[in-house]
Amino acid sequence: MSTEQTVEESIDKAVTTVGSVWPIHSFVTANPLSGFEDMPFNEAVTQAADLLGGRGYPSTETFQAALDDGQIDPEILDSELAEHGYESDPETLLERMDTSVESERSNTDAERIDHVLTKWLSAFLDEGQAQWSMPNREDGFYSAFRSVAAYDGQIPDDGVVADLPKSPIEAIESVLRPSPESQLVPIFEEQFAALPGWVGFIKQRAADDGAWQSTFPITLEGYLAVRLALLDAFGVDIDPSTSLDSAEAGAADELAEAFLSAWEASYRSDVVERVAAESAALDDSDPSGRPDAQLVFCIDTRSEIIRRHIEETGDYETYGYAGFFGIPMEYQRYDSEVSVDACPPILDSQHRISEIPTDRDTQASHDRWSSLREAASEVVETLKTNPATAFGFVESAGSGYGLALAARTLVPGRVHDLLETADDAVPDNHEFCEQTVHHQHAYVGDLPVGLTHEEQVEYAATAFELMGWDEFSRLVVFTGHASETANNPFDSSLDCGACAGNPGGPSARVLAAISNDEAVKAELRDRGFDIPKDTVFVAGQHNTTTDEVDLFADDVPESHADDLDQLRADLAAARENATAERAESMGADGSMGVSATERRAADWAETRPEWGLAGNAGFVVGPRELTSDLDLDGRAFLHSYDWSADPDADALEAVLTGPLVVTQWINAQYYFSTVDNAVYGSGSKVTQNPIGNIGVYQGNGGDLMTGLPLQSLMAADDKPYHQPLRLSTVVHAPVERVTGVLADHEEVTELLDNDWLSLTVVDPTQDHRAFHYEAELEWIPRSERTEAHPKMPNAPAVADD
Repeated sequence: MSTEQTVEESIDKAVTTVGSVWPIHSFVTANPLSGFEDMPFNEAVTQAADLLGGRGYPSTETFQAALDDGQIDPEILDSELAEHGYESDPETLLERMDTSVESERSNTDAERIDHVLTKWLSAFLDEGQAQWSMPNREDGFYSAFRSVAAYDGQIPDDGVVADLPKSPIEAIESVLRPSPESQLVPIFEEQFAALPGWVGFIKQRAADDGAWQSTFPITLEGYLAVRLALLDAFGVDIDPSTSLDSAEAGAADELAEAFLSAWEASYRSDVVERVAAESAALDDSDPSGRPDAQLVFCIDTRSEIIRRHIEETGDYETYGYAGFFGIPMEYQRYDSEVSVDACPPILDSQHRISEIPTDRDTQASHDRWSSLREAASEVVETLKTNPATAFGFVESAGSGYGLALAARTLVPGRVHDLLETADDAVPDNHEFCEQTVHHQHAYVGDLPVGLTHEEQVEYAATAFELMGWDEFSRLVVFTGHASETANNPFDSSLDCGACAGNPGGPSARVLAAISNDEAVKAELRDRGFDIPKDTVFVAGQHNTTTDEVDLFADDVPESHADDLDQLRADLAAARENATAERAESMGADGSMGVSATERRAADWAETRPEWGLAGNAGFVVGPRELTSDLDLDGRAFLHSYDWSADPDADALEAVLTGPLVVTQWINAQYYFSTVDNAVYGSGSKVTQNPIGNIGVYQGNGGDLMTGLPLQSLMAADDKPYHQPLRLSTVVHAPVERVTGVLADHEEVTELLDNDWLSLTVVDPTQDHRAFHYEAELEWIPRSERTEAHPKMPNAPAVADD
């Protein structure tokens, strides 16, 4: 048998085929096929189908619906089909295409193993939800399983499991003794792929090494040892299965690739044409003077809608920037026992920021109300979930509790108003807490508390440089975002993706505090940022479910009171228009937009409180003027960037290696969750069961579901709302400058070369011509591509359900 090092190396190699999964309370959108990104997309989905069983392309019905709705331009489709060697008409080709994947798994013993294994995984990995936890968790998963295996009547008393070695590596070697070393990786790949949700969660938890992992450790070696021991006990063959290449399936995928490419090119063509036209118009535009206020929003697609409506209400400028506002921090609220990472998973936190009370009277008021509410919630939760008291709770509280449930069901809008009134009575944290922004000369773990003066200057300067800021209004608002929803396991998936599934308001507060610091302002002026003395930076938070923008303006001077009042009035007007647009997209009455969105936020039975980032298809990097007159239907990420203020391409490099990668993650998860929701998504919310505060099951057990629920993607049972397209990125910059950045970052060019996303550059130095990235740092002028320029229709409205 092989050495311990060989086993560990084989595990590391095999697990790359399983994507990382974050806990549902801090949902992170990520490409479920991230381990395949080093190969072309068409090869990746084929290999993933063999290993995971998932479909890699939209179904025939989805393509037909896109054709019927005019989302695929016929001329572009004819060109793509001809390029792939097809001459028949599209309808005939669609009849020949079948992208379904038949599951071959029907091994009863393997299903029993999954049942036993997931039972103990859920008990071990629980993060505070279970009333009774698995014994000996502090010893680690493998040791804890060793201590309970003999008492589990579902496990046969046979094979290695009857006398498990102390070391998981020893257990693995015992089971694999007859297997040649060359088979280790295929065996491990297949076993990891049997429960990719649980394995992806273990993989990420071990890599993150947070508080739960430190207290109750689990390793991939321990997981694999238990699984192999169970396979041995049940007498299941562990030899890797072989899959024969199917010429028919390959032909179907090739045809699907042609249809998908045409669909993507149809969307991209329209966006590129309009951006190029606006680019040319910039040459003739005159500066409009100092705006009344400037608001910086996350690049999130939902921000596109509210930004558009804010700009329509008055002389306002809006900017797009990553929602963590460039500050990689670990954050702890005043009333929270745990800290959270408030930055994208591709970054490591560099600072620890906490909320510290400064107003004792307001703090006391907050604590009184919060304590009462928390105590009441804990009592009710204990009575409901404890087996000894659950039935008595129903008997004694039945009528009152039933009325509360009825109110949430029948009049959720009224419940929203009541809850909002109650919340208004409790002071918000920002009213009595300051953040530990300034360097405290202390550490929490490995992280320094606060930021040094030099770091504050750098974060502010980087933000201003990335957005190409050259003029500042009297009010500048950094606007994070969060969602509002009731009884929704996926609530964090609607929060800020750039903040790792957490609200973005705290990050906005940090950057506002930094930018208001007079010493920081002085250095920024020395660096060329002409910040007027009357400029005040304010933090805010955009509620993406109701489109309300809350300004944290407690410290704004009296001199700016009128500006603030006017901004608040205009934000309210913008909200009316934005919610009307959102309500219509969900099949509701647009004239009742505010009340309709508030009802969805408060309704405990609402499966679709908002659309989240459904519909995302594009990413535009450039000045707001390129898109300010365009209705992008909430489908595009928008990052502000001014190439003329970035001669060394440092800001461009930051965008292409940071936000571009994160948006591709988001886009890929929405894509795969749509094309095969059973494998890459999480099915219907109606039949989901939350487990351990870490994820959801479909039904009463099995694998953790890793992606988005059907209600986040489908307008109706047979009609997708989200159009499953790979991300189309449009950058406004000299093409040579973009090439230079890509040449230095193989991880980005690999994604482009392998067709995981596309990139088009509108070059303002070459008569605003567009160049499309082909492969290996080569570009082709858009005029040489056979692409028509249709005006794309909006995403379909939701059918009443």
